Amino acid sequence: MNTMGRALAAWWARPWIPPEYGKLPYLWLLSLGYLFWKFAYVRPTAAELALLALSFVFFFWLYCASYWARGWQVVACMLAACLLGAAWVPWNAGGAAFFIFACAMASHIVDLRRVVLAIAAVIAAALLASLLLDQPQMRFLFLLPVLTAGIPVSIGSIMDARLRRSRQALLRKQEEVEHMATIAERERISRDLHDLLGHSLSLIALKAELAGKLAERDTDACRAACRREIADIEAAARQALAEVRSAVSGYRESGLAHALASARASLAAADVELDERVERVQLAPAAEHVLALALREAVTNVVRHAGARRCTLSLAVEQGNAVLRVSDDGARLRGADDLRHGNGLTGMRERAAALGGKLAVRVGAGLALELRVPAGGAA
Repeated sequence: MNTMGRALAAWWARPWIPPEYGKLPYLWLLSLGYLFWKFAYVRPTAAELALLALSFVFFFWLYCASYWARGWQVVACMLAACLLGAAWVPWNAGGAAFFIFACAMASHIVDLRRVVLAIAAVIAAALLASLLLDQPQMRFLFLLPVLTAGIPVSIGSIMDARLRRSRQALLRKQEEVEHMATIAERERISRDLHDLLGHSLSLIALKAELAGKLAERDTDACRAACRREIADIEAAARQALAEVRSAVSGYRESGLAHALASARASLAAADVELDERVERVQLAPAAEHVLALALREAVTNVVRHAGARRCTLSLAVEQGNAVLRVSDDGARLRGADDLRHGNGLTGMRERAAALGGKLAVRVGAGLALELRVPAGGAA
């Protein structure tokens, strides 16, 4: 019993009509007042009033259910409304109101052709129901509202339903766009954090390894060098923390000059000779940001994976494009199969494409990377 009570309470608490329809559907129920026109010249009996009350209660439930109905349920609601109207036709011509509501219920059918067929079936049912009336004048009074109000109401309901579905589809598309934008932003942040932390942590790891080796030598010079390496580790860690905080807050400054200085330090710590040919060029902030991140990633790859002894770095402007080239003499690669396209290279390629540039990678005696982006910003 308690279970049934809770179920009834839940049913009573839920909205009778979907909230997106507002309060207007309740106002349309005033159309049932057409059933009382008869009583302007005929006094109703108690039995008739009782049947009217029961009909109102049943139809109110049926009317609300039609807004939640889908598929065959809509057809069932329309059929029930037509049967209720046909039951009242011999006693009250106002039963035409139920056929009008049945026409409006057809708008809940999605397929337009089926909607038209359903409305035609309701009007045909109203024509058949009018045969239950003996007097031609009463048939006219019954069919007049069905034809003059039922068809316009049907058209208005269909237009409103289609507009509502289009609006809901648009909202879903907007939600999908927002979701895709969120995913893209997360991927961008992931790429940037990978570039920032990958470089900084590689430098810290190299210096920590060097400090560990120096600590094993019990000489004053080694101890002093070890302290310098530890100080560099602390500075690199603080710099990495500052860059991560700046990236998260969205106000990161990843200038090319800082990336070049950091690249020199990383290569020197890894005992890699640097051949640097960098021109002074004027770059748009977006292009400088992409080049700086690409330089970080390229140097990180040289230090961590290449096993190189020499690295060549150049930056110049060619035909309006800023061209960054980084190559090393590391482990010989036989072809593209030996090259793993991880997050770093993928991030470089995506950022370059966003500016209208491109990334080229050549393998052979080491790795050669060439990045071209418009020097003046996005293409």
